[in-house]
Amino acid sequence: MNSLSYKEALKVDKRTYLEYYCSLLRLKHSIIFTFYTYTDYNIKVVKISLFVFSFSFNYTVNALFFTESAMHKIYKDKGEFDFIYQIPQILYSLVINTVIMIIVKYLSLCESNLLELKKEKEKKRKQKSSKIIKCIIIKNNLYFIISLLFLLFFWYFLSCFCAVYHNTQLFLIKDLLINFALSLITPFFICLLPGIFRIPALRSLKKDNKFLYTISKVAQII
Repeated sequence: MNSLSYKEALKVDKRTYLEYYCSLLRLKHSIIFTFYTYTDYNIKVVKISLFVFSFSFNYTVNALFFTESAMHKIYKDKGEFDFIYQIPQILYSLVINTVIMIIVKYLSLCESNLLELKKEKEKKRKQKSSKIIKCIIIKNNLYFIISLLFLLFFWYFLSCFCAVYHNTQLFLIKDLLINFALSLITPFFICLLPGIFRIPALRSLKKDNKFLYTISKVAQII
């Protein structure tokens, strides 16, 4: 129901704010989406693969932010972890990881294709089903090939980084764990925003708040 047009949603979507919020959490929270969402149209293996890819990508991005100035700061602080200094690096890597994963999910998950097929009438559905199945197979094959190549690069880069900068491994792991914890916490707050616009748009007496509904659909992409 989250993908319905405004006119369709006015007829069908009678959910409360809490029900809509929970539906977004099932999509946005990586652990809930991967391991506890069973009613979507996505392939479980792909979801697990995305979770592994996201963690690996996050690890690599954190390592990329360890510049000469960051190394010098660690040296000056005699190996003490300065959380305040690391905050910008943690936030940058979190934003980059979020944006990249939105793109990767769009290219790899098949739910949108199957929902498109579900909206079609029965006659057209039969005609389009073979095309959509082929599209899903091609998408998944490309995703697994590309993700495997990236994972090999991540493994090589991180191995070299940790071998050369042996004393920064602890800092890197700390940054990664903080970043990962933030990625698990932020969806609980981000998912509050779309419902603030969507529910009033659907409950308005005049049924003319399409602008608010559009804002909610843009917000739910984040």
